[in-house]
Amino acid sequence: MSKVDFKQLLEAGVHFGHLKRKWNPKMAPYIFMEQNGIHIIDLYKTMVKLDEAAAAAKQIAKSGRQILFVATKKQAKEIVEEKVKPTGMPYITERWSGGMLTNFRTVRKAIKKMKAIDNMAVDGTFEKLSKRERLQIMRERAKLEKNLGSIVDMKRVPSAIFVVDVTKEKIAVAEAKKLGLPIIAMVDTNSDPSVDFPIPANDDASKSIAIIVDTITQAVTEGLNEQKAERKEQKTDKENKKEPAKTRARKKIK
Repeated sequence: MSKVDFKQLLEAGVHFGHLKRKWNPKMAPYIFMEQNGIHIIDLYKTMVKLDEAAAAAKQIAKSGRQILFVATKKQAKEIVEEKVKPTGMPYITERWSGGMLTNFRTVRKAIKKMKAIDNMAVDGTFEKLSKRERLQIMRERAKLEKNLGSIVDMKRVPSAIFVVDVTKEKIAVAEAKKLGLPIIAMVDTNSDPSVDFPIPANDDASKSIAIIVDTITQAVTEGLNEQKAERKEQKTDKENKKEPAKTRARKKIK
């Protein structure tokens, strides 16, 4: 059963595409009709693709792997941050720095630098610096925090990425493809849907973005919860298997 129904998608405006003259012909299979010069997305196909994407996201999370959420457009920033943060998954809502995936070692160095500055404030190093030097360092820290603060716990290249607007995030998409990472993405009628899990949807309206991101993050949460439940079950089974051995040992002592 689909996680969202037709009516919910319709009310969120997920079906509104771009002007016909701006369309990408590769989106033809997902277009229902044209109305007043605007392409209308087939929401039944959106439902199918959204379910496929949610299932993939759930499985990745359940296996203990990370999905990097990328959404730097104004309408999506706050939505992605609000919905992704509780899952613990990394996200980028500011500028995408070229090489963030393909040159991840450099990104890790920048994150370590940010943490080193934090340590300076704790170990007393700041007290030995002039006011001007402290100000310069803190400005650098603020810049790093803005661009990298949401991925400080991403210790390795993620296992997949989720993108709002593949056209705007084309560099991130290109890097993910180069590394062979699965891509889950919202694709509007002006986009190239050539990704692993395309979700045909309006990627400009906040309500449309919210319902799609919410569905994916809910799937991630389900995956994480199932992972915890399985680990707990495995731990219990392990403890139960050890119990008879302990009982036998006590009997020998007696």
